[in-house]
Parts: sequence; C-alpha cells; structure tokens
Amino acid sequence: MLLDTHVLLWWLRDNPKLGARTRMVIADPRAKPMVSIASFWELSIKSRIGKLNEFGSLLMAEATSEGFGVLHVQPRHLAVLESLAKVPGHNDPFDHLIVAQAKAENAVLITGDKQLRSYGVDCFPS
Repeated sequence: MLLDTHVLLWWLRDNPKLGARTRMVIADPRAKPMVSIASFWELSIKSRIGKLNEFGSLLMAEATSEGFGVLHVQPRHLAVLESLAKVPGHNDPFDHLIVAQAKAENAVLITGDKQLRSYGVDCFPS
C-alpha cells in the first residue's frame, strides 16, 4: 500500500480525519505501508513557502521510525507517469507521481482524494 501525503500526515498526527477502518489496515502487522519520496518533497516545499509548519525531512524520519518504507522514484515510475491519462482540472504534479508509483508497483493507494480514481489506480478510502 502507498499512502497519499495527507494520509501520512493524518496518521502521524493521529488526526480523526483518518477513519478507523483505514487505521486498522495501515496498522495491520502484515501490511507494508510505503510513502513516496514525492510526499516528503511536497511537504518540504510546503514548509519552505509557509503552508506547513513541519519539515519533510523530519516527517520522513518519523515515518520510517514507524516502519513505513520510502518509495524512491524509479525509471519505471516515470514511464507510467508519462502514460497517465489527463484528468481535466487535476494538475497536481505530486499526485501524478504518487499515482504513477502506485500503478507501477501494483500498490493500493490510500487516499481521501476521490479524483485520483480517475487515473485507474486501485484506491482505498482514508
């Protein structure tokens, strides 16, 4: 499973926006939750421009200490990214890369963003 950026934040901050069922799925000892390096990059940029008060590097350390894997960008991810259909009104480059990684890795994307289903990626609601 691959966690969308907001899901990671909700998990790390025990935010009630993250549903109980999703918490159980992520916490399952058999689960192998991953977070894209693109999420940490996004968090670092948002911190740098004042939209977030936490640094991506610190959140990455926190996530890995919780046992989450970090999914680095691979050439196969870029190939999938380049083949993604265009979804009108959805231009978030971080989402595009996270969707491509989920598709390339055959991972379920845990997200609250219903628009991401339009890319044909398997999604689990947050």
